[in-house]
Amino acid sequence: MINLDLTFIIQLVNFLVLVLILNVFLFKPIRRVLADRATELSGARERAAEVDRDVQEKVALYEARMREAKTAANGERDALKKVAQAEESAVLEKARKEAADTLATIKEKVAKEAADAKELLREQARGLSLEICEKVLGRSL
Repeated sequence: MINLDLTFIIQLVNFLVLVLILNVFLFKPIRRVLADRATELSGARERAAEVDRDVQEKVALYEARMREAKTAANGERDALKKVAQAEESAVLEKARKEAADTLATIKEKVAKEAADAKELLREQARGLSLEICEKVLGRSL
C-alpha cells in the first residue's frame, strides 16, 4: 500500500512538473502568440475600418463633386441654349426683314415694269389703232 501511495505521489509530482514545464515552454508561448495575433487582427480590423471610412468619405466627396459638376454643366448648357435661341431669333428676324425688304423691292420693280409695259402697250395700241384706221379709211392722217 505504501508502494501504491508512493507511486501515486511520484506520478502526481511527475504530472505537476510536466504541467509546469509545458506551461513555461508551450502554453505561455502559445498564449502569447495567440494574444499577439489577436492584437494584430484587431489592429488590422481597425485599419480596415479606417480605410473603409476613408474610401466612403472619398466616394461621398467624389459624388458631391460630380453633382456639382453636373449642376454647373446643366446651368452652362441652359445659358448657352438661351444665347443660341436669342441668336437664332435675331438671325431669323434679320432674314425676315431682308426677305420683306427684297419682296418690297421686287414688288416695286414689278409694279414699275407693269406700269411701263402698260404705257408701252397704250402707245403701241394708239399706233396700231391709227394704222388700222388709216388702212380702213385708206388714207394717211
